[in-house]
Amino acid sequence: MAMTIKDIARLSGYGVGTVSRVLNGSANVSDAAREKIEAVVREHNFDLNTNAKHLRQQAPSGIAVIVKGTQNMLFAALMVQLQGMIREKGYACLVYYIDEEDNEVQQALRICRERHPQGVLFLGSSLNAFRQDFTKIGIPCVLVTNSARDLGFENLSSVSTDDAAGAQMAVEHLIELGHRNIGILSGKTETSNAAFTRFMGCCRAFEAHGLPFDRVKQVASARFTLESGYGAMTELLQKNEKLTAVFAMSDVMALGAIRAIHDRGLRVPEDISVIGYDGIPMAGFVTPKLTTVCQDREKIARRCVEILLGSIEEKKKAIHEVTPFVLLQGESVRKI
Repeated sequence: MAMTIKDIARLSGYGVGTVSRVLNGSANVSDAAREKIEAVVREHNFDLNTNAKHLRQQAPSGIAVIVKGTQNMLFAALMVQLQGMIREKGYACLVYYIDEEDNEVQQALRICRERHPQGVLFLGSSLNAFRQDFTKIGIPCVLVTNSARDLGFENLSSVSTDDAAGAQMAVEHLIELGHRNIGILSGKTETSNAAFTRFMGCCRAFEAHGLPFDRVKQVASARFTLESGYGAMTELLQKNEKLTAVFAMSDVMALGAIRAIHDRGLRVPEDISVIGYDGIPMAGFVTPKLTTVCQDREKIARRCVEILLGSIEEKKKAIHEVTPFVLLQGESVRKI
């Protein structure tokens, strides 16, 4: 029986991804790994030129990336970096977009059955989906922008931003500028962990400053899209004409909200201040330039890939990291 790439991986002690890169002549392999794998190949009288293609065909099919939501511009910016980094490491990148209310773990299970990836990156998540079904997934995975620390799975790492702290800072920034009647454009907290934790941060801000918070008059629910941000802002303006500021849980929502305010005959920030969350590139090119809580996209992407490949190739345990955020001052917020 012909030796497979899994046999070489087992005998050498390295992952199939590392073996595949050695067979392909990739430079992204340590000298020690290359020497060990080539020694196994020589010991078993393999002709690399003859068998490399056959071995590659038997290798698992790369890294799967499941993106929850089709209009999330933060995820779009992250995907540009993730795809480049994954390919530089010698892996194929398999990208799957699902609706933001779909079950990403069920999607991952289908991908594992059909494509046999070596690892999975999840962009966007509902932690309840992981609690219910993740035990069925046996390969290394990483949550991107959400924390999996409390889930306790040995094969599930995470790289996240402290969304509660970021949202609290955004609302407190508005409070410090004199705003008291502040609206919240919230994601759906029952299906989005990011929306839930950001909402908790908003509540902490109002509580810390002793301000009343009327969830009926000050909150409108939205999807992470321009259209939904527009609709939610229209709803807020209809039920609360005294608003002076709005915190949107994503920059995309914020941009939709700015248009809704304009269509109502109001101005940003003269009549209503708007602050977003994510720091997407477009936020710096709209008028007025958006004030936003900015996540470190480059670091998030880099660490996700490093952690996932460490789990795949070196069998490292789950790692949970929190990346920094900053408040980027734009032109969409004013003092009153």
